[in-house]
Amino acid sequence: MALLRIQDLTTYFFMKQGTVKAVDGVDLHLNSGRVLGVAGESGSGKSTMAYSVMRLIRPPGRIVKGEILLEGRDILRLSDEQIRKDIRWQRISLIFQGAMNALNPLITVGNQIAEPIIVHEGLDKRDALEKASSLLGSVGIGPARVNNYPFELSGGMKQRIMIAMAMACNPEIIIADEPTTALDVIVAAGIMNLIKDLQTKTGLSMILITHDLSVIAQTCHDVAIMYAGKVVESGEVLSIFDSPAHPYTIELINAFPSIKGAKRELKAIKGSPPDLIDPPSGCRFHPRCRFAKEICNRKDPEFREVGTNHFAACHLL
Repeated sequence: MALLRIQDLTTYFFMKQGTVKAVDGVDLHLNSGRVLGVAGESGSGKSTMAYSVMRLIRPPGRIVKGEILLEGRDILRLSDEQIRKDIRWQRISLIFQGAMNALNPLITVGNQIAEPIIVHEGLDKRDALEKASSLLGSVGIGPARVNNYPFELSGGMKQRIMIAMAMACNPEIIIADEPTTALDVIVAAGIMNLIKDLQTKTGLSMILITHDLSVIAQTCHDVAIMYAGKVVESGEVLSIFDSPAHPYTIELINAFPSIKGAKRELKAIKGSPPDLIDPPSGCRFHPRCRFAKEICNRKDPEFREVGTNHFAACHLL
């Protein structure tokens, strides 16, 4: 049984202009000790899916239906108090997108890391700060920094603080939402190497949300490609990168540069992602798809197996 299984997850935002179908019937699973990469253009629903798993969706957003099963226990059926006490930080934690804005500027980083330790593990403040110092060391930051405020740290160090905070209560699953946003290439590479090393050493399970296909290729075991609120292809990383089946996945790979491969002209994906208040009928990618047929306009494709543990939703497979 999968450690985490998401079934028919549907999260909408009810706006004055209309209902935004941000996540619309998503199915995913995460096995123990594996890293699942989730990729797609901005607006595809990746972060909304992650916040839904953490039960952090707030009005005007609402999880309309679906199941989020953590070892068979449906997170969506738990009370807010049960989520705070038993799930967040304890079993699932989140590395927020943009560490620059995620830390409280008025509280030392040590106290921010110590807070969930005090709440969930029952340690006193002194012992919690001692554990916070140890966690800083595990992410490559000197323990003396425990008394620093966020404004005294660089962007890369703040991101490492967020990683340490996510690991504070030894969760089984970490969701990393674009963990290298706003960082330069060298610092971002260091952060991803740190995440990979920590995952390998601890054996934790992880969902990694990123635009960077090269990061997924190097870090993840499995990948799900999202487009316009839906998963259009999923499977093992090697299978999908070697033999992409959905036209959107093919276009994403063709649009991604490689410094090691042969020189070639990058092919931008024509058009723009759809307005999720009024998404296209049928396959949501069909207005941008160079292979689209008449059936793509009128019928939503079903997921089909195209290889071992490799699935795609396309009429043209």
